[in-house]
Amino acid sequence: MIKILLADDQALVRAGFRALLDAQDGMTVVAEASDGAEAVRLAERLGPDVVLMDIRMPGTDGLTATRRMPGDVRVIILTTFELDEYVFEALRGGASGFLVKDTEPAELIQAVRVVADGEALLSPSVTRRLIAEYASRAKEPRVVAGLDQLTDREREVLTLVAAGMTNDEIAAKLYMAPATAKTHVSRAMMKLHARDRAQLVVIAYESGLVKPGWI
Repeated sequence: MIKILLADDQALVRAGFRALLDAQDGMTVVAEASDGAEAVRLAERLGPDVVLMDIRMPGTDGLTATRRMPGDVRVIILTTFELDEYVFEALRGGASGFLVKDTEPAELIQAVRVVADGEALLSPSVTRRLIAEYASRAKEPRVVAGLDQLTDREREVLTLVAAGMTNDEIAAKLYMAPATAKTHVSRAMMKLHARDRAQLVVIAYESGLVKPGWI
């Protein structure tokens, strides 16, 4: 059973999401929060698998709440605008991905399942464009602990993750087994202390390993 926490300051929005998600097999909404501080308290107490987090809320916003979430709780950011600087900051802060609020119900349900399974919710086009746009504003690359520990192959795989490629696509491009590609991705995540693939994409751009416009 996938346990879900809803965090949105609009009761009507929460009610709509709850009705949709509770109707699905294998999903249950365990709590609702109207601001970020309440979301963090509920997450610490209830241990949900996935949090649907509105990014703009009064008091403690979704960005701050995402940074304060327990490490084993995965966050999907809900936003009105795809290219939103707050979304980028949320990805930097540990979110596993984001959805626009007018997403089709089937896409929302699939997104919850994907993130609950431990994968990052990466739209190869939108997420990459978002990260590239805001990373390009940085004056200097950010020093990332562990980047120098990557092997040449792991660095190569990291650039392909930043391109939005799946493990199967990376394997095909580099002429290796999908399991080998998955191992390289996992090792890169471990060395860079990244929660998931979304974090790897952010690191690839902010460290200067990948430059906006390259991929």
